[in-house]
Amino acid sequence: MPNMLLRDLPPRSHLEMACSIYPELDPSATEAVLLLLRAGDDLTAKFQEYMHHFGVSSGGFSLMMLLVNKGTGEFLQCSPAELADRSGVSRATVTGVLDTLERAGLVMREPDLNDRRMVMVRLTPKGQDVIMRMLPVHFKYMADFMRDFSEEERSMLSQLCRKIIVMAKRPERTGAHVAGWQSVSFGAEKAGQTGKE
Repeated sequence: MPNMLLRDLPPRSHLEMACSIYPELDPSATEAVLLLLRAGDDLTAKFQEYMHHFGVSSGGFSLMMLLVNKGTGEFLQCSPAELADRSGVSRATVTGVLDTLERAGLVMREPDLNDRRMVMVRLTPKGQDVIMRMLPVHFKYMADFMRDFSEEERSMLSQLCRKIIVMAKRPERTGAHVAGWQSVSFGAEKAGQTGKE
């Protein structure tokens, strides 16, 4: 599900005016981040539109993609823990997505032949058919989306995105760390203030 972002982003002039109220505000940095978030949100929504036609969510598609070797077309099997690590989400999230895919008959979980305590996930024949029909659409969509960008622009965009990904993973880049926030429960704070009155 896309994030809830402003549909009309503030113009640079408004951001520059706001500097008088918020000295920490950097107009160019704020504009760049808002545009990046908005672009990612809009792109995600477009991806979800065509995935919906196949009856698969973006999360489900991501997990199904991990069960295919895109270089050889070979179908793979992975443990839920491995899927969580490779997709960058929690194991609980993976479990929920797998439950949905399993109900749709797209994946199946079965005991690992080498360790009966472990569970392995693989695509069912139906899941294999669905993902193999989705992949050409997926790759064509990406090619069509980028057709108005030159190779130089694509390369520059890729370099900038890689830089953003690396920076976002740095501990000192977390919002709470930068702002020096403490964990605050606004409801509890309000209740406490009410009790003092």
